[in-house]
Amino acid sequence: MEGKHSRWSSQPWPCDLLRKIREFTRAIVEDLSNGRSPEILIDRFRNYCTKPDSNCSDLPILKETLTLRRESHLRRLDVLLRVLVIVQQLLQENRHGSKRDIYYMHPSVFSDQSIVDRAINDICILMQCSRHNLNVVSVGKGLVLGWLRFSEAGDMFDCINRPNTAFPVPIHVEEVKDIVSVAKYILVVEKESVFQRLANDQFCNTNHCIVITGRGYPDISTRGFLGLLVDTLHLPTYCLVDCDPYGFDILSTYRFGSMQMAYDAKLLGGFLLDSEKYQLPQQCLLPLTAQDKRKMEAMLRRCYLQREVPEWRLELQLMLERGVKFELEALSVHELNFLSAVYIPSKIQGGVYI
Repeated sequence: MEGKHSRWSSQPWPCDLLRKIREFTRAIVEDLSNGRSPEILIDRFRNYCTKPDSNCSDLPILKETLTLRRESHLRRLDVLLRVLVIVQQLLQENRHGSKRDIYYMHPSVFSDQSIVDRAINDICILMQCSRHNLNVVSVGKGLVLGWLRFSEAGDMFDCINRPNTAFPVPIHVEEVKDIVSVAKYILVVEKESVFQRLANDQFCNTNHCIVITGRGYPDISTRGFLGLLVDTLHLPTYCLVDCDPYGFDILSTYRFGSMQMAYDAKLLGGFLLDSEKYQLPQQCLLPLTAQDKRKMEAMLRRCYLQREVPEWRLELQLMLERGVKFELEALSVHELNFLSAVYIPSKIQGGVYI
């Protein structure tokens, strides 16, 4: 039995997944009946390549073999099969459950949420599907506000009538319908604090846009919902992140997180040279830590940055060379609403983005 990771060109139907689950468990039972120890092969892979001349596919770098002959694997296989039974039930009954729901079904066995998360990831590789296909959802953390109206599972979400009120990003993106908007663009912001700043400044009311945040690294629902809006509304999409390695990594997650969710997004800021252009005091510039530098060096080796967005890579190089970073909130040194009243509008109107 072997699990492979790939970028799937089409989403499997629940009946296909149920068939795969039956075949998987039947193979285990047959091995046990014949006195053999089942061996489950799971591909382990890296999320990006570092060779400029490669095709950047998520190629596995080794195979992990789970077997009953190794005592350390017994518990992991026990958890995997228990979670697989729950997933099978969700698919059969056409219901959804969160990772946390699954954990609380056997808390004494699972002992920790990370144990469940690992089992779900293993199942996704074995079944060659996404977590979404398993009817397993995360607790949504994304937020949206602005000139947008949509329905989810029959419930209407009217952001247009309250453009400065945050609404949760829908978890079941496949059930989102009737998308209506008169927005001029979509703005993706890294942090909830910046999102709330824009809401308080009534930014959407003034600029007729949609603002989305994943509150840090975006979950699948946030990325999927953003991709749906981009595909449906055909609006320009801008990203606003801190001028630090984690901001750029989050930016890359939105842009390159998965082939199925990839879309064109422009980086609006922050750029390191913005600290000079907008005359940030020296105390607003923070020194890069050793961990920051290691992360940036690793990011600079990712070949897709050089091939797809070389300008982003240059920004990272400049940050590394100068050894400093800054947060978007530092712009409040001028005025509390400087970000919404000056920085963002001037960037978009002047075409100052990459």
